[in-house]
Amino acid sequence: MEQKKQNPTAEDETQIISRRIQRISLHITPIPRPLHDHDNNLGLLPCATREKLEVETEKLSVYLRGKYRDMQEKIYEYFNARPELQTPVEISKDEHRELCWRQMYGLIRETGIRPLKYVAEEPAKYFAITEAVGAVDISLGIKLGVQYSLWGGSVMNLGTKKHKDKYSEKIDNLEYPGCFAMTELHHGSNVQGIQTVATFDPITDEFTINTPNDGAIKWWIGNAAVHGKFASVFAKLMLPTHDAKGVSDMGVHAFIVPLRDFKTHQALPGIEIHDCGHKVGLNGVDNGALRFTSVRIPRDNLLNRFGDVSRDGKYTSSLPTINKRFAATLGELVGGRVGLAYSSVGVLKIASTIAIRYSLLRQQFGPPKQPEISILDYQSQQHKLMPMLASTYAFHFATVNLVKIYSQMKMTHDEQLVGEVHALSAGIKAYVTSYTAKSLSVCREACGGHGYAAVNRFGTLRNDHDIFQTFEGDNTVLLQQVAADLLKQYKEKFQGGTLSVTWNYLRESMNTYLSQPNPVTSRWEGVEHLRDPKFQLDAFRYRTSRLLQSAAVRLRKHSKTLGGFGAWNRCLNHLLTLAESHIESVILEKFIEAVEKCPDASSRAALKLVCDLYALHRIWNDIGTYRNVDYVAPNKAKAIHKLTDHLSFQVRNIAKELVDAFDLPDHVTRAPIAMQSEAYAQYTQHVGF
Repeated sequence: MEQKKQNPTAEDETQIISRRIQRISLHITPIPRPLHDHDNNLGLLPCATREKLEVETEKLSVYLRGKYRDMQEKIYEYFNARPELQTPVEISKDEHRELCWRQMYGLIRETGIRPLKYVAEEPAKYFAITEAVGAVDISLGIKLGVQYSLWGGSVMNLGTKKHKDKYSEKIDNLEYPGCFAMTELHHGSNVQGIQTVATFDPITDEFTINTPNDGAIKWWIGNAAVHGKFASVFAKLMLPTHDAKGVSDMGVHAFIVPLRDFKTHQALPGIEIHDCGHKVGLNGVDNGALRFTSVRIPRDNLLNRFGDVSRDGKYTSSLPTINKRFAATLGELVGGRVGLAYSSVGVLKIASTIAIRYSLLRQQFGPPKQPEISILDYQSQQHKLMPMLASTYAFHFATVNLVKIYSQMKMTHDEQLVGEVHALSAGIKAYVTSYTAKSLSVCREACGGHGYAAVNRFGTLRNDHDIFQTFEGDNTVLLQQVAADLLKQYKEKFQGGTLSVTWNYLRESMNTYLSQPNPVTSRWEGVEHLRDPKFQLDAFRYRTSRLLQSAAVRLRKHSKTLGGFGAWNRCLNHLLTLAESHIESVILEKFIEAVEKCPDASSRAALKLVCDLYALHRIWNDIGTYRNVDYVAPNKAKAIHKLTDHLSFQVRNIAKELVDAFDLPDHVTRAPIAMQSEAYAQYTQHVGF
């Protein structure tokens, strides 16, 4: 018997081969299956007979891209007309850094675009600019962000009129290239723990900046290694006192510190600059390390919007505590987080466009004695790419809304809006960048061997984007901030407080969604019901409410024995899931609103289809949660699964129009160099590589 198992007979091998052929045949030519017995019209129809929506790509594109389309086109046309400024596939670190500087310098000096003006006055326009330049080269997008959002933004948001008058124009025209020196070797996420110190000297009316130990070296500072001439340095402000301690720590503040001589470009006395070297990606950005040894700067170089020091060394602030000043400081810097979320969606648009165009044209296998079929006609390829395309649209509308409320916050300085933007930007940035990072690998795999060619961008996109999950706040830390805010809102609800706009649904959900699921609606499985936005949004919010209520109970229980910190750590994975669930609810809500507001009927129908796929795919992915509490009965779960498959097929039929509506230029979605063979050149010319 053992011998037979180890050496299968020819008959056994024949049976194995026969079974494999049968399985492959079923994969290539799936048997049409009805959604359920009374809805046979929604079965999986053959490709040629599937119903297809008529989509007017131009109208959909206009709705998607909004009023800053012309600005983005101006940027695309600038780089399209200058092939010498397009980043080649093979380029060294040093060459890439210099090219990135020339790209930014040329764009600013030759087009008249002034990003810093928009950072302050029209943030939505600034984010549209960063999306466009990031599509050309993500390194360029990040370098521009360092110059204008971080270095320029810190001066504009944390400084006062004297700083804006002195620096803003020269930051905008690149006479003053600068850095944002917050992160230290030993402290990244924990900004309050940074160790760099700025001690006031009342005799000379100066601050002395010092790096007290190696752990306090400023690290990963963009623009520092090569081009930066200034830095916004974040340090603990120390004031001399007459007690035993000798100094008083006033908390983290920002200071303008000159780094290099304008004539020689050499580091100024007391400043050591080191190169962080070659990175996994973003090698067009010159990250460096900074050490300060008794570097003296004028008292006026303190960015003093939230705290100031007088000539005689007295400290004044409109905010009474270190924690409130720190929160106000970081609150003004949240624009970088908003921009990263927005740019991450831009990267996802590029990757999904390339992968879907490839999948539409690439043909492999087919029914016997018939032509090969497009690989996007395989269910497995659709399952990889269609929910991703739906998510891309969902994220687009969610980040557009985030930019909108961020702009309102900048104009009104409303305290409630500040808190909402802080939590929402943290959650959307974490959720979107994590999803995009995973999707880049899926896109590469979906394009097979051709996806591995560097010329087709997936490797560069994946490597350059990867750090989006870390800078401007580590994603795991940011999701904890969202969870903490949800728990705070939960407490406010029971104390009768006012909930912020985004969290309003919690008041109803604690009363309605946490009651026993309706035994009738839990069994409804009709298509009209499943595609009803109310059912979809209710399901998302129900899940969030269950997670929130159970998290609160668990934290209360564990706090008695483990203390607050220990209880939080014990429940951490639960809290991260809660935060993600809430963000998914917000994203779906904004997608539904965008569908309803779309003025063109054909575009609205296409967006409704995509929105339904986004919602039902998410529900199906977490169907266990809904089944465990009988929110969804077994037959309804099966109906959701089958409808999700069907919607994926329908979205596949308009996939070309959906990616064309992103309206990305050829030099972004097609290889920028000549192909190695004529056949490959002809092939990729149509695919969009």
